Amino acid sequence: MSGAATCSTRAPRSYDTYACADGRYVAVGALEPQFYAALLDGLGLTGEELPGQLDPAGWPALRQRFIDAFASRCRDEWVAVFEGTDACVAPVLSFAEVPAHPHIAARGTVITVDGVPQAAPAPRFSRTSPDRPTPPPKPGADTADVLADWGVASAVGGPSRTTNQPGRQR
Repeated sequence: MSGAATCSTRAPRSYDTYACADGRYVAVGALEPQFYAALLDGLGLTGEELPGQLDPAGWPALRQRFIDAFASRCRDEWVAVFEGTDACVAPVLSFAEVPAHPHIAARGTVITVDGVPQAAPAPRFSRTSPDRPTPPPKPGADTADVLADWGVASAVGGPSRTTNQPGRQR
């Protein structure tokens, strides 16, 4: 996964995902100099001989240094190292982890409808709130209504479903 999902093949290695010792990932987006400096500091690479951040010729070596560094600790250890810094490092969460993440929970970004966690309606404004989603109908429960909305009558006692033209059979 590391390196596969960068915003561009020309993106510096300070904008990437990196595998950690436990097989989970962190996302890094330290593009500006002050964020990059915080990244190097957290990785313990400050003052080391490194290629320039924006020098494409040095990116393979820089990427390898970052790969080695992030692989030395578990994801949650790295999260603790970078917590409260401006290094632009965040955990890549599994779907099961998302609802409990403090940032997501504080904003009510994930809600549960009929026992199924899902994204809350957006956007949300201070004076208008969207309606809470309802559970989907059981499979097949609204087939006749949907077909009628599309101008297709049901197969029983009506025109064919395959023609989309009332009264005409294929």
